[in-house]
Amino acid sequence: MRPLLCLALAALPVCGGQHQATLAPIALYTQFERNPPAAVVDSLQLELQSIMAPMGLNFQWRNLATGSRQPSVELAVIHFKGRCDVAGLIPHDANPGPLGWTHVSRGAILPFADVDCSAVRSFVQKELLSICPNDREPVFGRALGRVLAHELYHIFADTKRHGADGVARECYSVQDLLTADFHFQPSESQALIRSKAHAALSNAGGDGPDLAHRL
Repeated sequence: MRPLLCLALAALPVCGGQHQATLAPIALYTQFERNPPAAVVDSLQLELQSIMAPMGLNFQWRNLATGSRQPSVELAVIHFKGRCDVAGLIPHDANPGPLGWTHVSRGAILPFADVDCSAVRSFVQKELLSICPNDREPVFGRALGRVLAHELYHIFADTKRHGADGVARECYSVQDLLTADFHFQPSESQALIRSKAHAALSNAGGDGPDLAHRL
């Protein structure tokens, strides 16, 4: 049986149903260690939107190096580490360690997260090889989107807790990452809807941000 792999909260050194409100977008500043294929990025973004749409959350994607520094009501900075492609896969099982983590300092959750593309790739590569080659990049991008959704749950629900199942669960199986459907459970969806971040986005509405975080 394939192992479960977990996502983590990293301590930094001290030095359900549809939600219909119109919310201001969340700015996601992203940085990739290596340039990913367009199909991977497109699928990642579509999957994140699909998971977060029931809570009314939507996103503006900005490149950390070159993107706009315009103020935003809510933001997160995401670093994608390692290889975010599907070239050179090998049919071996792997247990590479955490797939992603959210940064914490002095007990406070920070708006910074990492997604380890190489770890996700190693974990699912054997199963990816059984998929039609034309579908591998979209399926891999979808898996990355699920890991990212998990980390954004910690950031925007402002919680270190995990759910018993669904996107907020602590440990993922390969099937969790590759199955066609994977969402938050109702209790975690409600945690996002009740969050301060959601309230700030709702207050800003579609008229542009009144309050601003600046990167």
